[in-house]
Amino acid sequence: MAASVVAVDLADLTTLRLGGPARTYVVVETEQQLIDAVRDADAAGVASLLVAGGSNLVVADAGFDGTVVQIATRGITVDRDACSGAMVTVAAGEPWDDFVARAVGEQWVGIEALSGIPGSVGATPIQNVGAYGQEVADSIATVRVLDRLEGRIRTLAAADCGFGYRHSRFKAEPDRYLVLTVTFQLRLGALGAPVAYAELARTLGVEVGERASLTAVRDAVLALRRGKGMVLDAADHDTWSAGSFFTNPLLTSEQADTLPAEAPRFAQADGSIKTSAAWLIDRAGFGQGHGTGAARLSTKHVLALTNRGGATTADLLALAREVRDGVEAAYGIVLINEPVLIGCAL
Repeated sequence: MAASVVAVDLADLTTLRLGGPARTYVVVETEQQLIDAVRDADAAGVASLLVAGGSNLVVADAGFDGTVVQIATRGITVDRDACSGAMVTVAAGEPWDDFVARAVGEQWVGIEALSGIPGSVGATPIQNVGAYGQEVADSIATVRVLDRLEGRIRTLAAADCGFGYRHSRFKAEPDRYLVLTVTFQLRLGALGAPVAYAELARTLGVEVGERASLTAVRDAVLALRRGKGMVLDAADHDTWSAGSFFTNPLLTSEQADTLPAEAPRFAQADGSIKTSAAWLIDRAGFGQGHGTGAARLSTKHVLALTNRGGATTADLLALAREVRDGVEAAYGIVLINEPVLIGCAL
């Protein structure tokens, strides 16, 4: 049976260490417990909040008036073939970086640049998690879900997942799909995928498009992320965050033309132009460590909004609004938050 606790603070379950109490808290360790907990809440008309690593959640100070389901499912199965590579099916509750570490150790290629990202495997397709030139969509073969609308378990091919920049059909319909397992198709070899990110290439001492060992890529990414406060460390308040709080804006060519000449511009396959949210934030006057209260920008990276200890969600959201509105005033671009807001809004 799943364990149930009447009261728990969401601050204890999120990397921001923010959020008020849950009405009901349930820990599920098997897939059937997970399905049953969500179905029971749905049948009772009770809102449910799914939490695993809690790295992408901003929860209101008032908490969550429903059932919080802590996903602690585990399990990794591997079908390895010299021709097709490794087909690896991973339970939703498996910690993401533990899986990446195993992939590097097993010489499974394709997710090494996603090292150090907090959270669970099941959350990665929802956000189409990406960093340093890789996205999980590049390696996902299928996502197995409970379709809460149709009341049945479905297996969706990657092509049916609606993947886009930090987006998916799961994010578009957050109350419909419950991710149960994710299957990755990973190539075999000692070398990582061609390095697609200039900063990572420089750190590795290679050119963009060249390759380096899986271990070297993982070590370099972890070092870069630590330097930006993006690897969890309880003693470092710069890591008391939800990672990058704002996504990089996707602009039309006309919008991009209004930016200063030195603003970063990255042409996208769909014709849009991506620019850097961090560049906009910094140039709009919000430098590292900006803020005067318990919620401030990271001292290592302006994209992270952090809890310096004793902050409230209201404090964090006030800072987020200040930054968002300042960037809009300076450049006419409205930044979009990446974390999911629960019971609160910008």
